[in-house]
Amino acid sequence: MTFAKATTRTLVKLAGSQLAVGLLSATLLAQTPAAARYDNQIQTAVTHKLAAKSQFSDVKAGVEDGIVTLTGTVDLYQRKLDAAKLARKTSDVQGVRNLITVAGPNVPDAQLEQKLAEKLRYVRVGFDSTFDYFALGVKDGVVTVEGQDRTGVGRDEALADIANMPGVKDVIANISVEPVSIFDDGLRLRAARLIYGDSVLSKYAVDPARPIRIVVANGHVTLYGSVDSTMDKQVAGMRANQLPGAFSVENNLQVEAKSNRQGM
Repeated sequence: MTFAKATTRTLVKLAGSQLAVGLLSATLLAQTPAAARYDNQIQTAVTHKLAAKSQFSDVKAGVEDGIVTLTGTVDLYQRKLDAAKLARKTSDVQGVRNLITVAGPNVPDAQLEQKLAEKLRYVRVGFDSTFDYFALGVKDGVVTVEGQDRTGVGRDEALADIANMPGVKDVIANISVEPVSIFDDGLRLRAARLIYGDSVLSKYAVDPARPIRIVVANGHVTLYGSVDSTMDKQVAGMRANQLPGAFSVENNLQVEAKSNRQGM
């Protein structure tokens, strides 16, 4: 009796599973024609938009089931992003597959990294550049950028600078935005006063790039950038550790010759 009941329940479960699979398949089949019916209309619209801009003269678009596939070449990575944005804003588009190749000049990795490092040092100068930090790596024209930013504005500016740099073929971005916190904002300001107010470190305030970067997240303080000497690094760490209310302090300052300083 027990076995019979178990078998009946198993059959019911199997029937229910088959019904669910059947309903899912029917739904997918119904969605595909609905998306596909606009394919010709979408392709005409996207092709027209691309043709209207000279920077997309070598870009082609194909459409299947509402998904736009972009192929061809552009000369800047930013234009690859712009082409996808243009396609995505077209009516009835379900998604964009961006297979555009960035042609443009081939810049040696070391040279490209140096140019980008210099560019990113001056992101948000005059605003809150003291409180963000970016680290770069370049391999075969692919730029990897990591870091932390207080508001997200510096992150967006940094990524725009990278995307518009000739020689960049692709970008891998891992920049976090620090949590909104009045407590952290207070720590930032007090840390800046302690560090830049020190007679040994005040010379770094003269540099508009401000090589000593103060990053604060949930009460934890980290120093980034580069300084001229081991003593300067030690003094900066000592001042940061005098900060009331900080849960921890990590000193990641690098000691480099002033002429070779690459702090961002």
